[in-house]
Amino acid sequence: MNAPTASPATPAGKAPAAGTTGHGKAGRDLPLAIGVGLGLGGLCLVSLLVVQWGWLLVVTPALLLGSWELCQGLAAGKIRVPALPVLVGAAVMIPAAYLGGPVALMVAFGLTILAVVCWRTTMGLPGAARDIGGGAFVAAYGPFLASFSALMLAEDDGPKRVIAFVLITVCSDIGGYAAGVLAGKHPMAPSVSPKKSWEGFAGSAAACVVAGAITVPLLLHGAWWAGAIVGLAAVLLGTLGDLTESMLKRDLGIKDLGRVLPGHGGLMDRIDSLLLAAPVVWFVLLVLVPVA
Repeated sequence: MNAPTASPATPAGKAPAAGTTGHGKAGRDLPLAIGVGLGLGGLCLVSLLVVQWGWLLVVTPALLLGSWELCQGLAAGKIRVPALPVLVGAAVMIPAAYLGGPVALMVAFGLTILAVVCWRTTMGLPGAARDIGGGAFVAAYGPFLASFSALMLAEDDGPKRVIAFVLITVCSDIGGYAAGVLAGKHPMAPSVSPKKSWEGFAGSAAACVVAGAITVPLLLHGAWWAGAIVGLAAVLLGTLGDLTESMLKRDLGIKDLGRVLPGHGGLMDRIDSLLLAAPVVWFVLLVLVPVA
């Protein structure tokens, strides 16, 4: 996530008041957040290198937890998501995408939406449209978008594609944080995410483009310019995903969707950039970087 400008509660250039956490501009325990992030990255890397389908063993339970977090978050806004059909759909969509490709993914997603509608209508009509809409949002935002990583994984060089996707997108957070802390002065979307700055976004873009130009030729034997385009797509959609979740949480009146990851919040708070970037990165790689 892009790093912040000065917090409204702490004037620029002044130390936090006595009794505050003193976590600095990040607003969180940075060493703890880095440690958790490295642990997650190591887990993902091991899952991809041991066996090709190992990624599914990590991402499927993660999306079940993330979907549950999102259901609980929407409950704060009086939206009663039909959780059972959503969670069953989350468990099915990612393996379906890996085993059956885009057609199987669309069928699984369509059946999930149908199950949400049928399940909710048995509970009565008052508020049904709102709750069905919430269920469709959870199914689409979490498991459906994440399933595009399974489509990448299904290729012959699938593990390398997923590694490239995750590395490039994570560089958006790293570059944005560094640039925002060092030079963040101009808020990007103060009404949605006051901590984001245009300087941070520039850092995200530079880091993603450079990472793509290096990673795609190195791992996938593609052209450097194709990698740069992948990086640009990742930063644009990753930033949009981050802002989308910030807007959702602000509308619901909550700070984080969960607390399962110390220093980060909920699982969805950590993977929001990856979710929206996944379909676009999958498509760009499919078109510009043929399977070796």
